[in-house]
Amino acid sequence: MTGVGMGRLLRAAMIALSVAAGGLAQAQTSSQTQPAQTQPSQAQPAPQRQTAPQAQPQAVPPAAATDAPGASVSAETKAARAKLDGYKADLDQKEVAIQGRTMSDADLQNLRQQIDPVIGEIRAVIEEQAPRLEASRQRLTQLGPKPANGQPEESADVARDRAEREAAVAELDETQRLGRALLVQAEQLSAQISDLRRAGFARALFEQSEGLFSPGLWMNVIQAVPREWRALRIIGSDALDQLQRSTTLGVLLMLGLAIGVAIALYVGRRSIAPRLVRRDPAIAEPLKRSRLLAALGVLVLGAAPAIAGSWIVWVAFDSADLVPPRLEQVFRATLSGLAFIAFVRALIDAILAPEHTSWRLIPVRDASATRIMSFSVTLATVMVVGKVIEAFNKAIAAALPITVITRAVFALAAALIFAELLRRFAARESQDEACLGPYVAQDVDIGGPVRSLGWFVVALVLGSVLGGYVALASFLVDQALWISIVVALLILCIAFADEFIGGSLRSQSRLATALQANTGLRRRSLEQIGVLGSGVARLALIVIGFLLVLAPWGIESTDVTGSLRAVFFGFNVGDVTISLSSILIAALLFAAGFTITRIIQRWLDNTFLPATDLDAGLRNSIRTAAGYVGIITAGVIAFTYLGLSLERLTIVAGALSVGIGFGLQSIVNNFISGLILLWERPIRVGDLVVVGDGEGYVRRINVRSTEIQAFDRSMLIVPNSNLISGIVRNRVRNDRVGRVLVSIPVPRASDPDQVAEVMRKAALAHREIMSEPSPRVLFKKVTENTIDFDLVCFVDDIDAAGRVSSDLYFDVFRGLRKAGIGVPSAAPAPEPEDEATDKAAKTEAKEDEILTLLKDKTPA
Repeated sequence: MTGVGMGRLLRAAMIALSVAAGGLAQAQTSSQTQPAQTQPSQAQPAPQRQTAPQAQPQAVPPAAATDAPGASVSAETKAARAKLDGYKADLDQKEVAIQGRTMSDADLQNLRQQIDPVIGEIRAVIEEQAPRLEASRQRLTQLGPKPANGQPEESADVARDRAEREAAVAELDETQRLGRALLVQAEQLSAQISDLRRAGFARALFEQSEGLFSPGLWMNVIQAVPREWRALRIIGSDALDQLQRSTTLGVLLMLGLAIGVAIALYVGRRSIAPRLVRRDPAIAEPLKRSRLLAALGVLVLGAAPAIAGSWIVWVAFDSADLVPPRLEQVFRATLSGLAFIAFVRALIDAILAPEHTSWRLIPVRDASATRIMSFSVTLATVMVVGKVIEAFNKAIAAALPITVITRAVFALAAALIFAELLRRFAARESQDEACLGPYVAQDVDIGGPVRSLGWFVVALVLGSVLGGYVALASFLVDQALWISIVVALLILCIAFADEFIGGSLRSQSRLATALQANTGLRRRSLEQIGVLGSGVARLALIVIGFLLVLAPWGIESTDVTGSLRAVFFGFNVGDVTISLSSILIAALLFAAGFTITRIIQRWLDNTFLPATDLDAGLRNSIRTAAGYVGIITAGVIAFTYLGLSLERLTIVAGALSVGIGFGLQSIVNNFISGLILLWERPIRVGDLVVVGDGEGYVRRINVRSTEIQAFDRSMLIVPNSNLISGIVRNRVRNDRVGRVLVSIPVPRASDPDQVAEVMRKAALAHREIMSEPSPRVLFKKVTENTIDFDLVCFVDDIDAAGRVSSDLYFDVFRGLRKAGIGVPSAAPAPEPEDEATDKAAKTEAKEDEILTLLKDKTPA
């Protein structure tokens, strides 16, 4: 009877005895005294969990009656406790199984795989009871505390209701506590199984035998050869007998066809890839995407035919039942080894491309690529031969010395091959250093740290073989090859992720163009999404590679995922529970609320508010207030999901008040000032204001500051507190009417009435000048050479004041020229040349003086 059958027998016996005796302790006692009364059973853990609860309902009502006398346990609670009782019986028998005898690694792994679903089901029961317990506690809280001594007693209805609710809370709370205790038991059992597996792995790995050059080992091998030869003859005769019994003409035709197809696929794969995947050597610098696609094609077309051929041969021989059961492992190892050699060759060819320098994914020298290819295939072949011989030793039940010497010889051969590869790389580098001539930068090659690590592994393998730690040496060789394959695949996959995820969104590809056109995202945003996606893919690939590397060490993915699950779904630090999933979901809720708030603000800006008669300032206030309300609501929802009540928020607010009192005064002052600006609205978006030396239009009122656009298109960032506590001139506070002031100096000899009439007519003739109040001309002052006049008028919109002022200056200047005011008189009779020159200069200077006096003095 196998170990698995004994384990199943023990579990069935314990279940039957627990049902008959009515308790787990009695079942354990009976299983120790009468182990032979039960028959072998093939029952699985699921039926065991269904049978065990049937014996437990008798024990449930007393527990409920203890918490709440007179109250009956609900059907839902009975079902939950029945499930927990079944899980407990299953876990108890597994504990007895691992404590009663030494189990193999396969049995322990099988037991671990049975416990993981139980842990998930226990968690489901606990999570199912949690909302019911919380709801029951809230209903009980609504009744308030019990009346104290000396106070009036509550009515019979309230007392009865309180007793029922207390019983429901006690019932659910007890179920929760039972589930948590059972969950701890299951997790501890899972950890115990993992510890046993690791201990067994370490014990087997560091088990010492005689060294490879030990005379005693070779003498034992020589003594065992006759017996192994007889076993070999027996197996050979059995194989021939089975072959003669199962061989028919149809079987031979099928086997011949399968072997022929396999040989054709295996041999023809070297010509299939070059025909279907062209790596043109004439292309000096092919695109990275083209190189990656070519590498993928070479890998698939180089490995898939060999794998398919091995599978076809295996299916044919297995269908014909030609292979004896003892030789199935040998046959399987041979076929899988051929496929493995083809895969290694295709992988090296895909990444290093020995015969196609420009299509190489890793920049190494041609000689290095060829050398790596040949040594990798040789090393894979040696290891495959070793695995086949090990399988054959297991098939004939070879003596331990033969198994030890076989593994030692092949581990030594693999180490020597690897050492020769490292030596040739070192020799090549020494030759390059010894060459005369100018220095030429070399391509990237195997670096010093990698070679040092390689030599360390070689020395460790050689020392293990010589010291008798053959299992360790064989494991190190297997791990070195396995890690090399994982790293090569990781390099290829990361290159694919960078190119097809990040590169597709960085370049002007069809995907990027389609996303940009359909989603409205900017090119820069798409590039950022591509970089983020590429980074996530890299992280996922690295984690998968890390798990693959740790798999042979006895560390399963469930161990890592269990730790990640604990970190993600919550772990306790003292009395505080930290859950990254809750934090992430709260962040997503806040982000969703923030996004909805921005959508509502955009709808207000573009659709609703433009359809109203509200001014731009009030629209901005409504939009900003909606943003504040939405963000605060999103924050409250996120904090509520994290379980932060108002009392806890009060503590946080108290801590923040201390920080505000010391370092955040300015920020809070500006924030409150911004709220005052939005509520009182002394300035609004679109107003023309003067703040200190700056003047411009208010463009936006933010939480901390206000943006003012000056006339030169620059932006003034003014803290909100300055607008509340400082002096601000708002030119359009009441209306948008603006004053236009035109100052005109004319020569002192001019007629004031005529000048005033010219200026008045220019103002009345302009279509943008308001008729009420009417334009006025003021006689401002008399200077030594001029008399100054001011034309005061008003326009409907202050934005037009500058343009109207310029138009008035042009019109007034034309009118004055037409009236002969400020224009020099006609030229007199010719005078001597010097006098004429001086007079012309004076006339030109006078005209320049008039033009200077007529410059624009109107403020903006």
